Amino acid sequence: MPVTSAGLLLYREGEELEVFIAHMGGPFWARKREGAWSIPKGEYDAGEDPLAAARREFAEEIGVAAPDVGYADLGSFRYTSGKLIRVFAGAAADFTIDEVRSNTFEVEWPPRSGRRQSFPEIDDAAWVTVTEARSLLVAGQRPALDALELRLAAAAE
Repeated sequence: MPVTSAGLLLYREGEELEVFIAHMGGPFWARKREGAWSIPKGEYDAGEDPLAAARREFAEEIGVAAPDVGYADLGSFRYTSGKLIRVFAGAAADFTIDEVRSNTFEVEWPPRSGRRQSFPEIDDAAWVTVTEARSLLVAGQRPALDALELRLAAAAE
């Protein structure tokens, strides 16, 4: 059974479609920009409701509750590693945050030093255009942008 995650892809429509994405924390991602951002998400168990898990993980990673909006299931997307992410999209034009207050994880740093340090899972989050998000997001999540655009185009017809 592949590892499964669920995440929320907030969006707002204006001159350009924008999405809310998060920069992954920790020393590996610290100096990376392209391919170092993610939809706020996290793993969930087989019996757990994926949308409820996505809302929980959003709160843990961003530090505030997910906006209370309607969410549409964009489907599941597979990483090259085999991991699956189920993405739910919600229109949240008024959503803003002052700062990210993410939960943390612990890792040996520097490598082979014997010292363990804590780092935030997410160290930044921002609204970016879908065009910019295509280069910022990790590759396995980019198809969710296509699914969002298709869903919005179909709704506009």
